[in-house]
Amino acid sequence: MNHALIQSFSVLGALLILTAYVLGQIGRLKPGSRPYNLLNFLGSSILGIIAVLDVNWGFILLESIWALVSLAALLWPQRFANSN
Repeated sequence: MNHALIQSFSVLGALLILTAYVLGQIGRLKPGSRPYNLLNFLGSSILGIIAVLDVNWGFILLESIWALVSLAALLWPQRFANSN
């Protein structure tokens, strides 16, 4: 696959995750909300696929777990509700 295209997708994945994080930090998006988890799931899925293409085991592990936890929170939000 084209290196520039992979880099573009990497930036997109990182921006999705960072958008959720920044909006959560400034109070514009509730951590654990559906949009927050969706941004994390999409971003980590993109980065996970790129990690597989690059055969980067550390990032495969990190992004795969991140995506799975975000997906689980999307599918079963009551189990992941904030207990605070």
